[in-house]
Amino acid sequence: MPILMVQATRGRLIRPRESADMSNLTNIVIGLVVVGLLLSRQLQPRLAKESSSLRLVLVLGVTGLIEMETAIGHHTVPVATVAWLVLSLLAGAGMGAVRAVTVTIWRAEDGSAWRQGTQFTAALWLVSLAAHFALDALVEHSTQIPLGTSSIRLYLAVTIGVQREIVRWRAAR
Repeated sequence: MPILMVQATRGRLIRPRESADMSNLTNIVIGLVVVGLLLSRQLQPRLAKESSSLRLVLVLGVTGLIEMETAIGHHTVPVATVAWLVLSLLAGAGMGAVRAVTVTIWRAEDGSAWRQGTQFTAALWLVSLAAHFALDALVEHSTQIPLGTSSIRLYLAVTIGVQREIVRWRAAR
């Protein structure tokens, strides 16, 4: 007989697999919302702050690590799964670097640096997410631990962080 858990928000009984599925869906929705907000901001002309805050990257990174640790729990993670996760994060860093090159940077008359993502930047965001979800499927296939979908926030922290730093570096030149 499966163990039942009480969902705190509504007090109804749910099966453990249903709980994992809801967590996966939550991670995917959070990732898509973050990317939607990023896309809307990146496609608008914005001041390229050379000392902007790392707050979003840090929040995504820390919550991503916590989510992954929660997903792992007391399980042993196979080496192949770790390799797929590392590959996913490296792909995210690479996509962030490529996207950073597609951002248009210019100087206003007052000398301030401005930036604006292009349609190519937006398309690369979609490619980046598709690549992550494909690697998620490989991670999920290599283990019964839902690490693939729980890694979306950490992936976003890496890819956003790399893009952000390269754009900042380009704007400071």
